[in-house]
Amino acid sequence: MRHRHPPLAWLAALLVASAAPLAQAATTDPSFLLTATSDNFASYFPGQLANGYLSTTTAPRGTEGNLAYMVGLMDYAKDDMSRPAAIPGWTEIDYSTGQSDAGHFWMNQVDLSPSVFQDYRQVLNLHDATLTTSYRYLDHGKATRVKVVSLVSEASPHLAASRISITPEFDGVVQLSFAFNLWAPYQPRLPLAKLSGDQMQIAVAAHNLTLQAVPPATPDRAAVWYHGDTHVLADDGDSGNLTLWLDGRAEQGLGMAEAAAVGLPEGLKPVEVTLDKSVYRLSLDLRVQMRKGQTYTFTKYVAASRADWGGDARADLALAKAARSDGFDALLDAHKAAWANLWKSDIRIDGDPSAQRVVHSDLYYLLANATPDTAWAIGACGLTTGYVGHIFWDSDSWIFPALLLLHPQHAKSLVMFRDRTLPAAQQRAQARGLQGAMYPWEADPENGTEQVVHAAWVLGERENHVNADVAIAQWQYYLASGDKTWLKRHGWPVIRDIARYWTSRATWNAGKQRYDILHVTSVEENYNDVPNDTFTNAEAARALTIASAAAVALGEKPDPRWADIASKLYLPFSAAAEHHLDMDESVRHDPGDSDLAFLSFPSLDLPMKAQVRRNDYRIATQAMGDGNRTPNTMGLAPISIAAAAAGDTAGAARWIERNAATDMFKPPFNVRPETAGNNTGYFLTGSGGFVQSLVFGLSGLRIEAQGLVQRYPPLLPSTWKSMTLQNISFRGQRYDITIDRDAAGKPRLRRKRL
Repeated sequence: MRHRHPPLAWLAALLVASAAPLAQAATTDPSFLLTATSDNFASYFPGQLANGYLSTTTAPRGTEGNLAYMVGLMDYAKDDMSRPAAIPGWTEIDYSTGQSDAGHFWMNQVDLSPSVFQDYRQVLNLHDATLTTSYRYLDHGKATRVKVVSLVSEASPHLAASRISITPEFDGVVQLSFAFNLWAPYQPRLPLAKLSGDQMQIAVAAHNLTLQAVPPATPDRAAVWYHGDTHVLADDGDSGNLTLWLDGRAEQGLGMAEAAAVGLPEGLKPVEVTLDKSVYRLSLDLRVQMRKGQTYTFTKYVAASRADWGGDARADLALAKAARSDGFDALLDAHKAAWANLWKSDIRIDGDPSAQRVVHSDLYYLLANATPDTAWAIGACGLTTGYVGHIFWDSDSWIFPALLLLHPQHAKSLVMFRDRTLPAAQQRAQARGLQGAMYPWEADPENGTEQVVHAAWVLGERENHVNADVAIAQWQYYLASGDKTWLKRHGWPVIRDIARYWTSRATWNAGKQRYDILHVTSVEENYNDVPNDTFTNAEAARALTIASAAAVALGEKPDPRWADIASKLYLPFSAAAEHHLDMDESVRHDPGDSDLAFLSFPSLDLPMKAQVRRNDYRIATQAMGDGNRTPNTMGLAPISIAAAAAGDTAGAARWIERNAATDMFKPPFNVRPETAGNNTGYFLTGSGGFVQSLVFGLSGLRIEAQGLVQRYPPLLPSTWKSMTLQNISFRGQRYDITIDRDAAGKPRLRRKRL
């Protein structure tokens, strides 16, 4: 029996879900294959394995015990904001060759070194969503060939698995440990729901912590974006049947469960099997006699569930045992088939392998964190602790549009989240004496309540453009799907109540005969109490116009105030210079700040004269700097789309190229951080923005009542031969849309109905 604290490493890759013999031909398209070697040991930033319901990250050995998360499972500790509750880690498979003259070593605790982990190679296959790790492990004179294949099932969302194949270069008894890691409660827990910004900084420093990342993989603001806790209420195992199970509950949150079943090589009988139950670990520990040169393959099948999604530990145990009975190959085949079906919709670039690789990594991380046909949204950093798992406008304005044409059933889940959490938004509005629904700035992914940290409370109260973002996304889904039944049951209540909110939020300015929106935080968040933020007002007007159109489409009577306010909402503008202002002219505004590019964002696409659009783009470009300033991906996506709308082909190509540059990603698995210089990884907002810059920016397409309209001429970077939006869906029809060049070299857009 062995007792020890599991190493708090980066989340590993294991878990299974579909089966396919490894002899089956692997995907060879290099744009889907991301590879780590021993050169990456010092700079290794984990990739992610997930299916939208369960997530883990990769780790170098492929066998480490790592943190894991489940959709909407949140910790609600007293005096804190909600945060993703880390569920018991299910990825660990440890290995030991036994006692040596130097002592007894377990592989997951041995320092990474090319001299110990020889012939090292790890491949994240984006097409199949599998992680394959192989190396020759040298343990004080005893060498073992190790190969690990891990996945989180896309076909059977409750399941995950990892298969380890061991080939010893010696005869002898070895040890394997198949574990659940039962994490200790996270410390320190700070009362972030009460601390001001200064108090938060002091508390962080008092605990000898920092808000800055430690390369290569420590998340930025880890001192405040830490994981929440899951408490194990009951756990046990069966050494005879090689199974583990547990029931738990997130801190003041929902219940959850996990189970595992271990599969042995055919005909193998372990020398000894021990069930190890300790405070921090539940494991099956095996001693196995092995012969030199023979390969032994073990599989760990894992099932997980939470309240309102699946059953309890008993049900999970049945799932894990059934998966073991069916075998790893069956699970892998189904998983690969499910991902192959997802990749039928793709963006194919001819002429730029680097951009193609970026497209596939961005789409992979988006899909890995998305669920089809549910009412769960996607956090800015997916199923991780980045931005504490909360739902921002990123879900509606960045991620949703990127998925809408390529994967409409996944996009639908994001707008359904806003329908599901409408009551919470209605209560927020009522508490502030406002009408309709006021959606949070940081919504809890389970219950939709506001969860902004107290130090940033002003964003929750004043960054109100999120309410327009929500309404616009609802309408975009209706326009793309043509589903009037959905609009009546789900979209219309949200759109209607957001219109009522803006009706009560706008203020009539009798002296200037216009409507103002006062006391807002601009999309440029350092301006946090301004009148008439242009982007906010433009979006509010759009939301009100949408409400009138939705009412007419459903045979409802629109409130006449909606059209009146929409037509008279003030949009700050310089008539002499022919361009919009970022906000009211009374505000002292730094010319180095500008988000005018957001006015060309595809879902808003504010109508304006061509010269005004070019002038707005010029101002936004100047604010971005001459290359000395590195913008984050939230800035790069809108500026590239604005460039395309303004007809600046070279500019659009330059910004797209910058957004796909190597320094915008963490090696080895193309994890996109929020900025080139921070470690806020898995930044799906940036991934969604980049995909939008291709789907809508280069194509010039917009989703409108008339259809998928060619609003702007198509563009193509000079080095690209073509770009195809493959198998997109619009109003029940499937299309390939290709941008290439005619005989004269001019970009053209062609649609092919499938």
